[in-house]
Amino acid sequence: MQKSTSLRPTDWINRLIDWIDVRVGIRQIVSYALHVSIPRSAHTFYLGGITLFFFGVQAITGILLALYYHPTPEAAYDSILFIMNEVNFGWLIRSIHAWSANLMIVFCVLHLLRVAIQGAYRPPREMTWLVGIALLLLTLGFGFTGYLLPWDERAFWATTVGTEIAGSVPLIGGAIQTFLRGGPDLSALTLSRFFDVHVLVLPVTLAGALLIHLLFIHQQGLADPEERDE
Repeated sequence: MQKSTSLRPTDWINRLIDWIDVRVGIRQIVSYALHVSIPRSAHTFYLGGITLFFFGVQAITGILLALYYHPTPEAAYDSILFIMNEVNFGWLIRSIHAWSANLMIVFCVLHLLRVAIQGAYRPPREMTWLVGIALLLLTLGFGFTGYLLPWDERAFWATTVGTEIAGSVPLIGGAIQTFLRGGPDLSALTLSRFFDVHVLVLPVTLAGALLIHLLFIHQQGLADPEERDE
């Protein structure tokens, strides 16, 4: 009599991975994504990876916060209070989101400074450098648009000053300010616009730029600071 063997959850997962691997080569894709040439003299200090980690934290905590947030002037601040005081661990999730936002900017700047000091922006890696600059600008955009969302007095006046600075750009400043505010003054349209950009436009754009950035790094490898131009 033959014994019946029950499959463990890990067996089901392995079978699913095998099924996908036969059709799209998932193991080869994962192996390519995880392995990159790193010279011994390239002291990266893991700054890029730390920045990527904080982006993941931002994505997870941001999704959780969006479940309870209401992007209207009447309900925005009250929804923040509800998250902080009524939602289980809401205060912790919001605090992690706020702190990781600041840390993401800090480590992104440190990462770019490391690249600049080691000269890793030189040919043939100019495109990787330019995409990295774009990622920094997108990260700053996250901070700027997210600051208004609590819709308290500090956020209101800080955004007012920020949009006025944008409005001081010669020739096109007025158009930029009107575009950011959705009109002459901060209003419900401004809050709705900032929320949409913060949770949809910027994440999709940053994710696309990040994929391009990582693709360039995998194609070219990391720069060796000890290399000398001939």
